[in-house]
Amino acid sequence: MIKVLFVCLGNICRSPTAHGVMERKLAMAGLSNSVEVDSAGTAAWHIGKQPDIRSQETARKRDYDLSHLRARQAVAEDFIEFDYVLAMDNENLENLEALLQMVPVAEVKSKPELFLEAYSTPTLKAKGLTEVPDPYYGGDKGFEAVLDMIEEACDQLILDIKSNKKLKE
Repeated sequence: MIKVLFVCLGNICRSPTAHGVMERKLAMAGLSNSVEVDSAGTAAWHIGKQPDIRSQETARKRDYDLSHLRARQAVAEDFIEFDYVLAMDNENLENLEALLQMVPVAEVKSKPELFLEAYSTPTLKAKGLTEVPDPYYGGDKGFEAVLDMIEEACDQLILDIKSNKKLKE
């Protein structure tokens, strides 16, 4: 089983959107039984809460269901458990790198990566995008733009997972 963790600040906008998108895309690719997806935030503000209603509504328009997701905080053990730990922006990447320091080196399974940088597409590269911006304080168009970015990057991540030797074991 390959495990993927998406991480943003509060785990109510970007990372649960990526979580829901990835779950559906994996199901469509026939990989639901081979890949597990989770999401977390580096801050503890929203633990136990559903994703932001704007994230849910935007996702629902494209047939992604986020209603079953609940916010949790990233923990040091995530680097032992997950094969991919993907930060939505540089601030959260730095937060994750600090958290990683709490894990004995011999136990580290994965190191955090910037999601859009690691799984970019020509379209995203052409726009100079390396971070998924936080749509929380913006309007509906921000949530749409975030979903567009996440869909593209998730497609690239699935291609990477399909080429992963662990998937074939």
